Amino acid sequence: MTATIDQGRKPYSTKPVRPTSRFMLAHPAHWLAQGFGSGLSPIMPGTSGTLFAWLAYAVLTARWPAVFTPLTWLAVIGVGFVVGIWACHRTGRDLGAPDHGSMVWDEIIAFWLVLVMLTPADLSTQCWAFVWFRFFDMVKPPPIAYFDRRFKGGFGVMWDDIVAAFYTLLVFAFWRAM
Repeated sequence: MTATIDQGRKPYSTKPVRPTSRFMLAHPAHWLAQGFGSGLSPIMPGTSGTLFAWLAYAVLTARWPAVFTPLTWLAVIGVGFVVGIWACHRTGRDLGAPDHGSMVWDEIIAFWLVLVMLTPADLSTQCWAFVWFRFFDMVKPPPIAYFDRRFKGGFGVMWDDIVAAFYTLLVFAFWRAM
C-alpha cells in the first residue's frame, strides 16, 4: 500500500522543473518545503537544510528562551510535520519529482526534533547529533530505506527523516547508557 494524499488531482509532472528562487517564491508551499531557500544550495541541499535547522533552533532558543521552550518546540515540530506533508507533496508535484533534493523541510523538522530531545546539549553534542543525523538520512539503513521506497508524497518525504531522527536519538541513548 502506498501512502498518498491529494488523489484525483494533478499528477506529478513528467518533465522535471529546475528549482530556482523564482520557483520557490511562486507558492508558500515551495518556500516552506525548500527551507526558506536553504534547499536551493547547489551542493548538498539536505546538509544545508539541516544546518539551517540548527542555526534557526539556536537563534530562536537563545533570543526568546521563554517562548521557545522544549514544549513549544514539540508543538512547532508537530504542526510543522503536518504542514510539511502538504508543502512537500505540493512542491514535489510542481517540481515533477516526489522527493526532490531541494525539499529540505523534512530535514529541518527532524533535526529540530533531535535538538529538542537532546536539550540541554553542549556544542560538541550538537555537532555529533548533526553528524549522526546526516549519516542516517543519507545512508538510509533499514527500515528508513523501506519507508523511503514505500511511502510516497508528502508523508513519505517527511516520515523517513523522522525515522533518521529516531536513529540519531537511539545512538545518544546507547552512548549515555554506557
